[in-house]
This record gives sequence, C-alpha cells and structure tokens, in this order.
Amino acid sequence: RACASAGSSASASAAHRPTKKEIAEVLLCDRVGKLLIYLRDNKGEIPFPDHWDFFGGHIEAGETPEQALVREVREESGVQLGAWRFFRRYECYSGDVYPNIKHIFYGQIDRLASELTLYEGQRIAAIGSAERFEFRFANILAAILADFVAAGLWLHPVDNSFRGIAAK
Repeated sequence: RACASAGSSASASAAHRPTKKEIAEVLLCDRVGKLLIYLRDNKGEIPFPDHWDFFGGHIEAGETPEQALVREVREESGVQLGAWRFFRRYECYSGDVYPNIKHIFYGQIDRLASELTLYEGQRIAAIGSAERFEFRFANILAAILADFVAAGLWLHPVDNSFRGIAAK
C-alpha cells in the first residue's frame, strides 16, 4: 500500500524519507448519513483535477490538524465545524503528488448538500456507502474510504423529529 495508517509500518526507512507536508481532512456526513464530497476543479495546474475529494486541506505553520480542519472546511463550504472525531493518520510516500501525512477525521452536520455553498471546486455530492465505487477519488482517498467503511464508522441520519413530545 502507498500509505501506512498509524500503527502500521511504513515501507521507507526514516533516514530516506522525504519531508512530508501535512493535511487534515474530514469524512463529513450530512444529516441523512450521506458522505459529502466535492469535485475538484478541472485545472491542469492543480493535483488530481476533476477528481472527487474530501473537505480539508494543508496544515499551515503553527496550526494543529484540528485547527486546519476547521479552517479548511469553513473556507471550502462555509460550514463552521463544531464536532468531529479522529479516524486515522496515514503516512503517504507514494500514490500522491508528494509525500505527506494525512490526518483523517469524521463528523456529521445537520445540513444537506443542497443547503451548502461550495467555495472551491465544481460541485458537491452526497453519497451512500454503496455509491462510493461510482466516483473517481483523488490520490489514496478511495482506500481511506474503504478503511472507514470496514471500521463500521459510516454515520447514520440525525434524528431531528419530535417524537414523544406532545404538542400543546
């Protein structure tokens, strides 16, 4: 595998590993339990043009992965991420345009894709677990998504009903 998740051994020795950029991304589900992804711009100068991506991005100097995650999600979708959980850390030496460390989180928002404004990329999609094979993901994201599904962490719909509350 091109990337090793936390706790796994990496193929390159520490002495021969190039410096890695760090990235924070979130497997973000909407209120009905669908994964929100976006289609990257179709520009030749960006890595993986016209591929599907998770929300998130590069960690800037002085930021924690969590701070970068909140900033990137807000910049890309306008969503102020209030809660998330850590999934895994992946050390990537190949399968991407440069060596990197991906800090992967997961969370859920009480909104639908149609209620979001995309500020980067072409469009948003909300997909179910079985639909993930129909999308061409950037770099190693399909493998990360497979790990997430295998871990049984795909989120379920938010229950906003008022069942059990009597109207007066």
